Amino acid sequence: MKNRWIYHLSRKKDVDASLELDFYIPSAEDKNDGFVHFSTAKQLAISAKKHRNGEKDIFLLEVDTHLIVDDLRWESARNNEYFPHLYGPFFKKYVTRLTAISIDDSGNHLLPKLKDEPHE
Repeated sequence: MKNRWIYHLSRKKDVDASLELDFYIPSAEDKNDGFVHFSTAKQLAISAKKHRNGEKDIFLLEVDTHLIVDDLRWESARNNEYFPHLYGPFFKKYVTRLTAISIDDSGNHLLPKLKDEPHE
């Protein structure tokens, strides 16, 4: 199911490197794969554990898909679920919230309340 709100976990060094730009610099993993990885609210906790487990200095970027005109594709990935992938620049104007994420003693990210509504 396509959702209006999607989420990206970014390392602080990538956010900092993008400060003077109008777009976010993709992670090394995103560059390698050729697209920016996103998750829906329902997918995010598992994605965080799989791809950023135990990492500190992580930011959550909330994106309104209504603001993305081109280059967003929903593709089958883990467990045949459809994940949003951005095949173009990740412009800052897409981001509606940027939040620093803490971790607990077990290395799990403490995620804020997330929006989960269908894309219309």
